[in-house]
Amino acid sequence: MHYKSGIELLSICNENNMSIYDVALINECRSSSLSEHQVYEKMLTYFEIMKTSIKKGLDENEKNIKGFMIGGEAKKIKNYYENNKSVCGKTMSKAISYALSVMEVNVSMGRIVACPTAGSCGVLPAVLLTIMEKFSLDEQTVIKGLLTSSAVGIIIGKNASLSGAEGGCQAEIGSASAMAAAAVVEMLGGTPEQALHASAIALKNLMGLVCDPVAGLVEAPCAKRNAIGTSNAMIAAEMALAGIESIIPFDEVVIAMGKVGKMLPVALRETSEGGIATTPTGKKLKKQIFGVK
Repeated sequence: MHYKSGIELLSICNENNMSIYDVALINECRSSSLSEHQVYEKMLTYFEIMKTSIKKGLDENEKNIKGFMIGGEAKKIKNYYENNKSVCGKTMSKAISYALSVMEVNVSMGRIVACPTAGSCGVLPAVLLTIMEKFSLDEQTVIKGLLTSSAVGIIIGKNASLSGAEGGCQAEIGSASAMAAAAVVEMLGGTPEQALHASAIALKNLMGLVCDPVAGLVEAPCAKRNAIGTSNAMIAAEMALAGIESIIPFDEVVIAMGKVGKMLPVALRETSEGGIATTPTGKKLKKQIFGVK
């Protein structure tokens, strides 16, 4: 069941009449020496942490959940879609609030799941819980989605990067969005081919995204980009489930993303030496927080 690429993964799925999550489960059991039940329990623990971080950000007092530059934004979105006509619709608005909530817990040193990184930790939890609630899915189906996402993340990590310092924010938010898109497709009964088309579409949509954290902190623009990554994943999954395919195959998109990451100057790869981190306001915030220029 070993695979290094999307093509190899699809070949295994097709030859054995399996979903991506089936292959991911078998590989996890072999690599960890855990039983299928133990892997399921392990993944369930991760999902419980995700749900708790979402709830914490939405329920706790703003003063206890804020960082230097963000805080209370998840509640604002929630209050808005509950009391107004939402521009995006309730499902998407709810997902956005969930993503922001996890990021607020993250920056306040709360407990989160890095999936695939701390800077992109809001995307997968927001998408999984939103889809679970909207379609009344059981936890087993959500765990399958988590396994699907892990397979996509492994391939991206092997052939490109999951690191903002190495590949820009496209490697973090882009990868998280691609992972989440594939998860949604298989959770809703789509094929492995459709799942990878969704991942390819999601990754293409965010290709070239730079990493320019203000004051070097995972707050701005990171939190809002988690919201964008969440929305992007759901859009990509919707297109793939409707039968829309990525013109460029998943593997080629991943390799292209890796090359783009290497082309980005160091100033746009998590050093805070470029992008919005070097705007007058960005510099002012850094000075306010750390007392330096």
